[in-house]
Amino acid sequence: MDIKLKLVYVFMDLLLPLMLGYFFRRRQYLSEKNCDKLIVVNILVISTALSILSFWALPLRWELMWLPFFGILLSIIPGTAAYFASKNKYTNCLEKGSYLASAILSNSGTLGGLCAYIIFGEAAFAYTQIVGLAQNLVLFLFCFPMAQYYQQQSCSAIEKQKITFASMFLNRNQLPVVGLIIGIILCVSGVPRPVFFGAVFDPLVHIAAWTALIPAGYSINFSGMKEYYSSTFDLVPIKLVITPIIGYLLAREVFNDQALLGTILILASVPTGINAIVTARLYGLNLHVSGAAFVLTTAVFLVLVYPILFFWITTSSLVH
Repeated sequence: MDIKLKLVYVFMDLLLPLMLGYFFRRRQYLSEKNCDKLIVVNILVISTALSILSFWALPLRWELMWLPFFGILLSIIPGTAAYFASKNKYTNCLEKGSYLASAILSNSGTLGGLCAYIIFGEAAFAYTQIVGLAQNLVLFLFCFPMAQYYQQQSCSAIEKQKITFASMFLNRNQLPVVGLIIGIILCVSGVPRPVFFGAVFDPLVHIAAWTALIPAGYSINFSGMKEYYSSTFDLVPIKLVITPIIGYLLAREVFNDQALLGTILILASVPTGINAIVTARLYGLNLHVSGAAFVLTTAVFLVLVYPILFFWITTSSLVH
């Protein structure tokens, strides 16, 4: 795919729906209730379908089996650092839960995929999808239950409900995990994916981006985010310095493919993902914290981090 066309896709699937969501809020063209419904459709229908179709056609090359591990690792590193950083920072559970989600979740799918593709080509874009699928596991199996926990902790003793394993892990928001399992079973069983589903996959990716990013843009409130820029600023070194250094050093011990190494370095350096805002909105956490983290880390990445990575990778032995 031509790079110019890819940039058009990123504008259409990242910036445009974010701007539209923000515009809809300012003009009151979309209600809070309908915005929440859009998130539910994204999770229950579109993400589930994409989980099935993606893993159904997953290439089972041995070296690539490490990529899901790194996808999870690149969430654990910033999440652990942020957990210790948040101990004396937030007393409000809704703020703390949103801050941790902002640390754990990264924009590896859309932004990371584009940045890796520009340097390394189509193979790198495929690598990002495998890493992104693993990070979706973190979203559905860890971040959603964590968000529910902090939401419950913020309630009064009268309002607070007993948190059980079933309520945290066996609920409708985990449906994409079921889709993932179905896709793996179909892949391992050798069932060929019909050509028709391959044609459906690409439009579904675009629909998934829009149904996730319109609610995210709708949730951004620049005036409310102002007081949280300082408290979320430590996510800049956590996500954009510490995580890529550790992730890259570990990847060098596993991979010899230079394009694969460079892709992991880029994915380890990407900013807070839009799913942090979606998680905060879905579970009633503090949207201003996740919004501030998203805007701040994305700005630093685009202006400073990616240009440095681009220059270093293209002038070193990582790319020829």
